Amino acid sequence: MNLPVLPTISTFFIVLSAILVAIGWYLVINRKIEAHKKVMWAAGVSALTFFIIYMSRTIFIGNTAFGGPDEYKLIYTIFLIFHITLATTGGIMGLITIWLGWKNRLDKHRKLGPITSVIWFATAITGVVVYLLLYVIYEGGHTTSVFKAILGG
Repeated sequence: MNLPVLPTISTFFIVLSAILVAIGWYLVINRKIEAHKKVMWAAGVSALTFFIIYMSRTIFIGNTAFGGPDEYKLIYTIFLIFHITLATTGGIMGLITIWLGWKNRLDKHRKLGPITSVIWFATAITGVVVYLLLYVIYEGGHTTSVFKAILGG
């Protein structure tokens, strides 16, 4: 099996961010606030690392089309849209939740944090499924960079 380097690394970072969020949740439940802050910052950095790798690959290399059977393409596309919606929502909520914690607005941080965490866990899980469908279960389809798509290369 020949796995692509950047998607594999970026998927690692999104999974790491979800694991760190789970650890952060455990720490805050056990009133280890300083450790919670550090782990959640690490989760944010891990998610940002994922995003930088993902966007760099998308812009300069491109996205990989689904290479599985044609009869699964619609299901895959619907699942991908669900994942992208979760990721966008989770990313925005994550930024807001981190900002609320940073600004010590703990009443709102405590309300939003658990919801954000659950969405982020779902984002990581669906992201791994997308990765598996694109690169492990099926061979990836055609890849075109954004620049080539725009400029007709």
